[in-house]
Amino acid sequence: MRLFLCEKPSQGKDIGKVLGATQRDNGCLKGPGVIVTWCIGHLVEAAPPEAYDANLKHWSIEQLPIIPERWRIEVKPKTAAQFKVVKQLLAQATELVIATDADREGEMIAREIVELCGYRGPIQRLWLSALNDASIRKALAALKPSSETLPMYHSALARSRADWLVGMNLSRLFTLLGRQAGYDGVLSVGRVQTPTLKLVVDRDREINQFVSIPFWAIDVALSATGQSFIAQWLAPEACTDEAGRCLQESVAQQAAQQLRANGTAQVASVETERVREGPPLPFDLGTLQEVCSKQLGLDVQETLDIAQALYETHKATTYPRSDSGYLPESMQADVPAVLDSLLRTDPALRPVMEQLDRRQRSRAWNDSKVTAHHGIIPTLEPANLSAMSEKELAVYRLIRAHYLAQFLPHHEFDRTIARLSCAGQHLQAVGKQIVIPGWRLVLVEQQAEDADDEAAPRSQVLPALNQGLSCQMNTVDLKALKTLPPRPYTQGELVKAMKSVAKLVSDPRLKQKLKDTVGIGTEATRANIINGLLTRGYLIKKGRAIRASEAAGTLIDTVPAAIADPGTTAVWEQALDMIEAGELTHDVFTGKQSAWISQIIAQYQGTAMTIKVPQGPACPQCGSATRQRTGKNGPFWSCSRYPECKGTVPVDSATPKRSAPRKRRSASKTS
Repeated sequence: MRLFLCEKPSQGKDIGKVLGATQRDNGCLKGPGVIVTWCIGHLVEAAPPEAYDANLKHWSIEQLPIIPERWRIEVKPKTAAQFKVVKQLLAQATELVIATDADREGEMIAREIVELCGYRGPIQRLWLSALNDASIRKALAALKPSSETLPMYHSALARSRADWLVGMNLSRLFTLLGRQAGYDGVLSVGRVQTPTLKLVVDRDREINQFVSIPFWAIDVALSATGQSFIAQWLAPEACTDEAGRCLQESVAQQAAQQLRANGTAQVASVETERVREGPPLPFDLGTLQEVCSKQLGLDVQETLDIAQALYETHKATTYPRSDSGYLPESMQADVPAVLDSLLRTDPALRPVMEQLDRRQRSRAWNDSKVTAHHGIIPTLEPANLSAMSEKELAVYRLIRAHYLAQFLPHHEFDRTIARLSCAGQHLQAVGKQIVIPGWRLVLVEQQAEDADDEAAPRSQVLPALNQGLSCQMNTVDLKALKTLPPRPYTQGELVKAMKSVAKLVSDPRLKQKLKDTVGIGTEATRANIINGLLTRGYLIKKGRAIRASEAAGTLIDTVPAAIADPGTTAVWEQALDMIEAGELTHDVFTGKQSAWISQIIAQYQGTAMTIKVPQGPACPQCGSATRQRTGKNGPFWSCSRYPECKGTVPVDSATPKRSAPRKRRSASKTS
């Protein structure tokens, strides 16, 4: 009997339909010579410390470090019934096809069960990038040998054990040290969550410590050949900072007076450059989360859930947890089918479809850039748009647009820079004239990040200007501005920072080693990491922004710098990739992690720490001090006299808000 092991019941149903396994049974689907079953996510989990030693249920520094000699996994109580079904089916199977999600975690979900159940028969791997019928049939005809994906399991196993070692040991260590110093909360430490938290803590501290600098700018309204345009004053270098901002009010005032006293400005030079922009790549998950956060205001977990629904429920898009935006060259053969299915899905696309060059090959088609997964694109079969929610439809249209953009011409425009002079003062006008819309027919141009920057050059179409032309001066607007601090992270921007963490690493040797390509976390885990930090009260939502709580600052100041350093975690992620590539064993990696954990514990055991204890608001019932606790609905401030007094205050209402809204943006984001 051939057994297909899927990750979720919905997957099992889709695969079973193609295999002819449609007869329902207990926890499975049966067909001629084949059975399809599923895992409901992880059926097993790493055993907790107390499973190795009952005394470890009570936390004590003397018990640390906790390093299992032989690692154990346990069946999750909530899914024990389904595990029993899978175990019985594995005992009867003559051949196994792993059909869990095509990623590191999917491999681990299946392989842990195979190991625990002692299955020793032949194994093949079904590698699916989409759940529509055509994609399933194509994947069934190209099953991978078990050995090809086994290293992914070893990588996931190393990741799981490293997370366990850090979480179980260091969370206990610093929580217990915190209690000795008077901090009553749990200081939860994680291999990925703590460096991620540090990104937000550092950004918030940069904002809080920012000192605003006043500067002055001048906008001059001009007209020539019957057309108006705006030029900016270029301040003399002697009174500007590195960003070219004028820091001396008297100089700006004098320049404004001189400009107003003259009615014209002469064109000194005109330079025009033709700019060609290729289309953006199809989405990887992180980029999709970033764009959906910016354009649609979606949380990263919400974007992942929607992308998963488009893949699983609607069969409209390919596998969402991809870390690559590139496409394999072999998929060019599918282009006609994909484009035809898009037109059948939405006939309103016909005007755009008539402008596509189906033979065009953009930079997206590149086998050398494709990882285990390719970019997220529409599937080969029509989708039902009416079955999608408003948000699902918005995300689907973004994914679709990025695919259609690959078959449209480059976006071309002329960028013109005109220099003018007036009364010894210098002006500059920047213009943009679109020549060929190209792929921007399907993708709306992004708003510039500094759209509220009153000192930034404006996007405008300049009149026909040539050297020596005299332009009429209409108005001179002197502006008193101030530099503003960096913006708080949004969830999408935090995901981007996690992906490109090498840019934030200061050590030049480490930066070179990372090559600006290795981030922290994976496409499959970053949303969970951010959600976990929100649930624990370390991160707090403020509109679309996320800010660090006082407890977050306490944690980051308490743990050793190496634990919170994103560079350290990025190096670990690089090691996990090496395991997946067969260049490192998971045993060696886990051994190094164990030695590192032991070293940290030896360093801190017997030491006393000074910890800044977060101060909450007074108890609304008795006026006593409060302490932060976490309940089923998240963090809150609880009366220190609990249970005698049960007064509480929500964390959000106790967090100070910014004193004033943003009004002006500096010409430079670094001050």
